[in-house]
Amino acid sequence: AVGTGKSSGWGNGPDMRQLEGKIAVITGASRGLGKAVATLFAREGAKVVLAARSSQDIEQNTANLRAEGLEAIAYSCDVSDPEQVAGLARFAIDTYGHFDIWVNNAGTAGPYGSTLDLSADQFLGVLQTNIQGDYYGSVVAMRHFLTRKSGKLINILGAGAKGPVANQNAYGSTKAWIRVFTLALAKEYKDSGVGVFALQPGLMDTDLLTEIVTFDGYEKRLRNFMPLLIRAAGKKPEVPARKVLWLASSATDGKTGLDVRVGSSLAFMIGFLREGLRSLFRLPAHKVELNIKIIPSAIAPLEKE
Repeated sequence: AVGTGKSSGWGNGPDMRQLEGKIAVITGASRGLGKAVATLFAREGAKVVLAARSSQDIEQNTANLRAEGLEAIAYSCDVSDPEQVAGLARFAIDTYGHFDIWVNNAGTAGPYGSTLDLSADQFLGVLQTNIQGDYYGSVVAMRHFLTRKSGKLINILGAGAKGPVANQNAYGSTKAWIRVFTLALAKEYKDSGVGVFALQPGLMDTDLLTEIVTFDGYEKRLRNFMPLLIRAAGKKPEVPARKVLWLASSATDGKTGLDVRVGSSLAFMIGFLREGLRSLFRLPAHKVELNIKIIPSAIAPLEKE
């Protein structure tokens, strides 16, 4: 319940909030899952540091939390820049003395299309934000946690973490890297007292799916398939945010290396079956608005020698 101090569960009693007294840093907290996690953490008693490149969005989110009587601060940060990530950690420590939880959620999908459609800058830009961002965040968080012999590092995965995803090769390959990196980190520091976790939130109905940059020739496919995909399997970010809360809570004390997925293959299939029946019987459907921007492909013919 908002502002009441009541908890959402896991046996701590009706008046004990899950993260009472904890300090949490969340990157990519301007919208989507990051915003949902920051909101839930704050309502569960944590003092939250919201980080994102967009200072306007995180300042508004922070103001909204403070209006509920919750404690939150904002810090503008590009996670692909190691100095800015280090600055985020110093800001949290200077403000609160330490931090207990670090969630690497910031990421970018990049343009939708085949690998060769993307320019090198476009492809590498996704890697810089997703891979370098998680690496820098994990390093600064772990260095702080290891000195305290406690803490929770939670790295957010996505499509591609366990298998290839055509037309999202840049994004998918970064998520596979993040998963392997996170689980290796957990093994390296398994006896440190620090919990290192990977979370696959599953398909979410967020701007990542509805605000799309693509190349010419893919728009029709996206308009036909994406709304169906969102209606069948898309979940509100508040759903996986509850699993992030579970990982950050005392429920996982003494554990590390958890590789957690929200949702199941059965639920995915049921969602598509439901949409198929809806279409067959011509029942009304939830309207999904897509904003698609078409950009030029980087593919060009090779020059003749």
